Amino acid sequence: MCYTKKRKRNGEEKERKKTMSVDKYKALWVSHTSISDFLACPRSYYLRHIYRNPKNRHKIKIMSPALALGQVVHEVLESLSVLPKSARFLEPIMDKYETAWEKVTGKKGGFFDRDTEYQYQERGRAMIRNVKENPGSIMRSAVKIKEDLPYFWLSEEEGIILCGKIDWLEYLPDIDSVHIIDFKTGKQEEDPNSLQLPIYYLLVHYCQARQVTKASYWYLGYDAEPVERALPSLEEAKTRIVTIARQIKLARQLERLSCSHNGCWNCLPFEEVVAGRAELVGEDDFGADVFILPPKNPQPISTESIIL
Repeated sequence: MCYTKKRKRNGEEKERKKTMSVDKYKALWVSHTSISDFLACPRSYYLRHIYRNPKNRHKIKIMSPALALGQVVHEVLESLSVLPKSARFLEPIMDKYETAWEKVTGKKGGFFDRDTEYQYQERGRAMIRNVKENPGSIMRSAVKIKEDLPYFWLSEEEGIILCGKIDWLEYLPDIDSVHIIDFKTGKQEEDPNSLQLPIYYLLVHYCQARQVTKASYWYLGYDAEPVERALPSLEEAKTRIVTIARQIKLARQLERLSCSHNGCWNCLPFEEVVAGRAELVGEDDFGADVFILPPKNPQPISTESIIL
């Protein structure tokens, strides 16, 4: 790294340490999830990120089969990221998957019948086999950010913090830089206008010292390797995120967090929970109450074969 870039990095690190003295608990914390929820429906944002169950003051969460599948696959792959590359596949990865699935089996994962659960479980197994047969980036050196939840002050003056967890950071030794990889377990490709990579780019840039030179999505259901996406301009990304964060902060201050459609598919499931028409199945790792809603029009998921 040249002297100018190193000096810039050192200055950013000093600035980050300086802001650590500010009371972070009074700040507005935003993430890819909370920003996406706000943009989709302010009422959904309120119910997911502000509302508390009046019985115990816990946040609420709705579990679904798709969410259960993503949770398990991500948990298994995250468990590899903390291991030295030589040890990542010493324990059979499929055994890890089967153990992790036990946390979401039955109603705990939003499954109301065994056939549906089996089909989702098989989709997950196919994804894990894909990683095992095409380890690629998973077998190379990885960068691990020390914080469990990476964050930085998006705007100290306005009291706004950006946070989030990144699935995988591959280390590129030839150029001493970082490759951001986001695992995808759904069937649809990420919207080109999604803020996910801009947010991850900011987080990785400000939460560790190496330059980010590459970012990719890995669609585990059908791609044998990560698919590279163009990196946004760092300043442009920061401007976009700050602008939306300010909108969230103002909406919270003015208590303007209603649904513009008087009920949409984003907020209505949470309204069902608030109204007491959902079933409580437990708590998640962060102490949120987890609810499930029976499907109103059950549809079998696709059984088409997947070529890996």
